[in-house]
Order: sequence, then structure tokens, then C-alpha cells
Amino acid sequence: FGTPFPVIIMAEQTEKAFQKQVGIFLNKKKALLSTKSTKAPRYHKSIGLGFKTPREAIEGTYIDKKCPFTSNVSIRGRILTGVVTKMKMQRTIVVRRDYLHYIRKYNRFEKRHKNLSAHLSPCFR
Repeated sequence: FGTPFPVIIMAEQTEKAFQKQVGIFLNKKKALLSTKSTKAPRYHKSIGLGFKTPREAIEGTYIDKKCPFTSNVSIRGRILTGVVTKMKMQRTIVVRRDYLHYIRKYNRFEKRHKNLSAHLSPCFR
């Protein structure tokens, strides 16, 4: 059976609560009048600071309230670099930052490191 209503591609529903983007109205009545299938509206933005918006953030169907490209999160403070060591958590990675610490008594440096947890948006998977 063919449905008279267009098929709208919805977001991935993997949680118990209904996932939707803030600021997007999903119950548009004009979608019922058109005969061709349309994509659901998607909010995305340019975050600046020399970062380009990934193609997956523009065309994907994921919902992530902590993604800087598709939600209302601003990037503040310093931008840190490091090496990804673990990707076992959902949407969270562990980043290792190596640095040198100076010991004045021996006039030398020693290696040290810190592990940081960081959010990994689904657009980077």
C-alpha cells in the first residue's frame, strides 16, 4: 500500500525520551499537502574559530544536545590538543596530554601527563 502522506526522515531515536533539536518545529501542516518526500528540517551553525561545519552535522540525522554544530552550545576558553587514548564510552573520549615539568634542583625536565575526558559529537565518528 502506498501512503498518501510523504515520508519524512526523522532523527535517530535511541533514548527513552523523544529526541529533537531545540528550535525546530516538527508538526508542520504543509508537509501533508506536498506529494514528494521531504527531509525533516535540521538546525546547524558555523562555530567560527577556523572550524568548518562537518558534512555529517548538516546532512545527518543524529540528535546531540552537546554538539557545538547542531545545538546551542558555545565554545569557551582554551582549545586544547592531545592524543585520543580511549573511545569506549558513548559520545565521550579520553584524551592524553603530555607536558614537561621543570625540576630546578637538577636543572632538568621530567615527562608528565594528564588524562582528560572530552565529548565526542557523532558528526566526527
